[in-house]
Amino acid sequence: MPERAIIHMDLDTFFVSVECLRDSRLKGKPLIIGGTGNRGVVASCSYEARLFGIHSAMPARLARQLCPDALFISGDMEAYTRFSATITGIIREESPLFEKASIDEFYIDLSGMERFFGAFKWARELRRKIINETGLPISMGLSVNKLVSKVAVGEYKPNGEKQIPAGKEQDFLAPLSVKKIPMVGEKTTQFLYDMGIRTVRTLREMPLKMLQSAFGKNGIVLWNKANAIDNSPVVPYTEQKSISTESTFSADTIDVHRLRSILIAMVEKLTFKLRKKKKLTSCITVKIRYSNFDTEIKQAHIPYTSSDQTLIKLALELFDKLYTRRMRLRLVGVRLSNLVHGHYQINLFDDTEEVIRLYQAMDRIKARYGSGALVRAIAMDVSRRVRMDMNMFRG
Repeated sequence: MPERAIIHMDLDTFFVSVECLRDSRLKGKPLIIGGTGNRGVVASCSYEARLFGIHSAMPARLARQLCPDALFISGDMEAYTRFSATITGIIREESPLFEKASIDEFYIDLSGMERFFGAFKWARELRRKIINETGLPISMGLSVNKLVSKVAVGEYKPNGEKQIPAGKEQDFLAPLSVKKIPMVGEKTTQFLYDMGIRTVRTLREMPLKMLQSAFGKNGIVLWNKANAIDNSPVVPYTEQKSISTESTFSADTIDVHRLRSILIAMVEKLTFKLRKKKKLTSCITVKIRYSNFDTEIKQAHIPYTSSDQTLIKLALELFDKLYTRRMRLRLVGVRLSNLVHGHYQINLFDDTEEVIRLYQAMDRIKARYGSGALVRAIAMDVSRRVRMDMNMFRG
């Protein structure tokens, strides 16, 4: 069986690079994309800003303290999405099989191409094509699996390229800090440090049973990653166009309070799914069907978001505009469309630090106990009684 050849491509400081491409005067300056108010957060920052200790998801007020001369830009998600779509198109045209992991990250499976062309040579040419056609810097790593390729990109950024030869994966990972392992966060890193485990080599040498005792099932995952084991496939990319839900009532109703509560519960479930899938929406549609089967819809286009409070407010406004006849309703529904990939589980451009922390806490609870475990008080009763069929539309 031939060795796998997996490419990881990652656009360097994507949002910042797009802004610098649009305004060359921003190049070389400490630039921060994100909340421009003191209560906002950093969505992305330039390498010059990182020298001051600034990083993504940092409170804007702290970033200002660390670098008073930093330039803040609120960000333009529509522009970032357009550039991402252009790059996706280039990769789709050239690649036999690719996966879009986020708005600025891609995996490409080139297994078998070595005998015809040379996977690394092919990947370098694709990288050059993306740079030439978009003007954006992009880094690339090649190895036998996703894990090692992703780490290689991180080590050779910005605007770098690296091939890890088959059989050399463990040697490459061994001297690196355990915090370089994908999905190892601050808490896990500190826990490993407290155990005296600072490098991937040390982690690899730890008895598997000890790691299982300390981390449970995640101990096996850590051990596999330390040993450069990753058999996860490149998942063929298909763009999900929309996500929706609707409810048909057992008895037609004219109870406006209940109808609004149902809409709130619907939006809460949809936005949780968006954040879970790391997606944002720029269009919301509300649908109603009267007892005589007349069906009406209204939609609104908005800046990209996955915020409960933003989308609930819009859903209720659209419903109020729609429901103009004093006639019973048999169905209501909500649809979120124009979905795009994003790194962030919420809209970092508009939401405050407090709101971000609230959503993160709520999502952790929902992920552990189910989407209905935590709902707004007004939607509590209907979220338990109304059965909603989630209709996923793929383009």
